[in-house]
Amino acid sequence: MSQADVSYSCGSCGYALNLTSSSRVTSSIGSRYNKSINKDPSTSIFQLSDDCLYFIFQRLDSSLDRESFGLTCHRWLHIQNSSRRSLQFQCSFTQLSVPSLSQPSMNVNSFHLYKLLNRFQQLHSLSLSGCTELQDSCLSMLITYGSKLQSLHLECCFRITDHGLSFIANGCPFLTVVSLYRCNITDTGLSTLTKSCSSIKDVNLSYCLHISDHGITALSKNCRHLRAIRISHCRNVNGLGFQGCSQSLIYLEADSCKLEPEGITAIVSGGGLEYLNISNLRWCIRGHGFGVIDSQFIARLKVIDFRLCRTIDDEAVVKIARGCPLLEEWNLALCHEIRIGGWRSIGSNCGNLKQLHVNRCQNLCDQGLVALRDGCRRLRKLYLGRCRQIGWTTIEMFKCLRSDVQIVNEEVMCIAPDWSFQL
Repeated sequence: MSQADVSYSCGSCGYALNLTSSSRVTSSIGSRYNKSINKDPSTSIFQLSDDCLYFIFQRLDSSLDRESFGLTCHRWLHIQNSSRRSLQFQCSFTQLSVPSLSQPSMNVNSFHLYKLLNRFQQLHSLSLSGCTELQDSCLSMLITYGSKLQSLHLECCFRITDHGLSFIANGCPFLTVVSLYRCNITDTGLSTLTKSCSSIKDVNLSYCLHISDHGITALSKNCRHLRAIRISHCRNVNGLGFQGCSQSLIYLEADSCKLEPEGITAIVSGGGLEYLNISNLRWCIRGHGFGVIDSQFIARLKVIDFRLCRTIDDEAVVKIARGCPLLEEWNLALCHEIRIGGWRSIGSNCGNLKQLHVNRCQNLCDQGLVALRDGCRRLRKLYLGRCRQIGWTTIEMFKCLRSDVQIVNEEVMCIAPDWSFQL
């Protein structure tokens, strides 16, 4: 049944409501409505209960209709204000778009926040991302108005420090999603936040340069329902803080971190990871640590990004190929230490693999490509650009024998799955 086939009426007075703006005919509203209220004055739309007005407002299908609703009278404006669940400033880039990227930074102060939070007191989501001049003191408003907030985005709020996090901790007890990308915070502030907001599930700490494993330890211990963490470019994090993390942790992005072998072991210690990104792992001079990991801790992995991991070798590849039966996508671009043994292991063991990235792998040769061709029966897309040791004949033979596989020359920089971080 389509929306056009559904008719709505007020549950209190029974008056027929046409709530689809695209099909709304206004020319005869006055005469029909006047006839109805002449018969029974109690059917005036201004006599409808708040529940009826909320019902009407929630089914308006355009922002213009919703704004017009609020301009009717103070009571209807209150209905509109109390129905709003999310607020995002025009300069915010929480949802990336061309208009948001072109907006200049907005100087948001305490007065701005007070006016908005006082007006919209039922907010579940607030984004102040891109407000680069936002001060810690502005967040003091959340002590009064943040009790219902579940999602808070502060990307590129460069002036937010531990003091600002203390206001969030005191005012937002039900916070589940928080993004502190490029905020000027330390382990102390993160510990304060996580002690009070233990329901946090998704957190973005990328480019928080003062965060170390001490802060990650507090996060892991205080928030036992963690689902997703981003710590990319946190170069004071070596991974040890994740030891004993919750099994609920399914998403971890640690691009360009200085992870140690023991740290990688700690990262997978929860046993629930489905997406792991440790790309650009170039600082680790003591190996990768995968050889000693118990396979039960990596058995749920579905997407792995090892792009630019110069220490990933045959030992790591064999371990993952044998221990990750659910693996669907694997990025091994620029992993120069993988040789024929690794490629053969992928072909023999990765029966569920659908996408494989091997761009610019210096030691992928004809034999390695043949192993991938003859194995990986569910493979559907192979990213194969600039592999110097593979001959043209081998590639053409691959295309003939595996017409079900699309060979792509482009190099993909991010393979985060659709079910990933929801901020």
